[in-house]
Amino acid sequence: MKAYVIAASAMLLGACGPNSSPPREPRVDPAKAQVAIDPTKAQITILYDAFGKDPSMQHDWGYAALVEYNGKRILFDTGNNGEILAQNAKTKGVDLSSLDFVVISHRHGDHIGGLTDLLRVNPKVKIYAPKEGFGVFGADLPSSFYRKETTLPPDQRYYDGKPPEVMKFGTAWPGAYVQLVDKNTEILPGINLITLVSDKTGTLELRELSLAINTPEGMVIVVGCSHPGVDKIVEAATKINPQIHMLAGGFHLVVANDADIEKIVTLLHDTYKVAYVAPGHCTGEATFAAFKKAFGDHDLYAGLGTVLVFGATPHPIADAKQAREVDLNSYRRYDFTSSTSAGAFPAPTVAGHID
Repeated sequence: MKAYVIAASAMLLGACGPNSSPPREPRVDPAKAQVAIDPTKAQITILYDAFGKDPSMQHDWGYAALVEYNGKRILFDTGNNGEILAQNAKTKGVDLSSLDFVVISHRHGDHIGGLTDLLRVNPKVKIYAPKEGFGVFGADLPSSFYRKETTLPPDQRYYDGKPPEVMKFGTAWPGAYVQLVDKNTEILPGINLITLVSDKTGTLELRELSLAINTPEGMVIVVGCSHPGVDKIVEAATKINPQIHMLAGGFHLVVANDADIEKIVTLLHDTYKVAYVAPGHCTGEATFAAFKKAFGDHDLYAGLGTVLVFGATPHPIADAKQAREVDLNSYRRYDFTSSTSAGAFPAPTVAGHID
């Protein structure tokens, strides 16, 4: 028996970034369009990292994760290398050609390295990316940003002295459907992007996006590298919901000293009362140990290939067979004769299948 998984296109925000182009309406196989996806699935699959238990997946420095919640499939970051991302996704049975949207946390190569390859297989996928001045994802500025000098001859003035009202700047991915984000935004009901700017040496003014999902149990936050400070990201999420249920991703403490690690661990555990942590990527080995000591069994393993199931009691699944059994049990509970939910996502596309 095959149960087909359907993913719906996410197009909630109206205005697109300066380098955006409108998405095409997907073609739908009528025989498959009647099948709805499992809205109860809530999990994060780690597709890219430098540690993990699955020998069939390739370790590399970088981060990417597939987040599935409320029927949506969200790719968070694309890792360091597109070929590795594609192979790891194939190993986990993840179809990168069928995503609702992509979130790019920030511009560093170990998070955007797979984007070009991803766009080859999914050229019209919507991408949320941080808006930065002259950024790699494109940008725009009012021409009033520079001083004018009317005494100069026209051939010595920008645009002959007649600049456009808005100056638009290029992107490394021309034609990609990019929505630039420069403020906290609810992109779907309960699914938020938190945007902060780093004030740290080495990453000063770097803008970073984090994914914050408001679940019945509290906020589930997925972070890329936490350059602005993982504590500040969590603090911003508490403005949406003070209950932080799970925090996953890179906490940017890989070279931190013991005092700084202890400070962050204490803030997350005692001040913000984060229920579960699932550290990965740039969190650092010393920090892994510190979280394990402080959080005990609420410190969840999140190595490459792990499926983090969140809900009332979040837990990791590292074994592929175990993950498959969880998926099958989840699908069997769902009534596949029901129709796809209506509203902002009326045009489903085929995401894949489970034998």
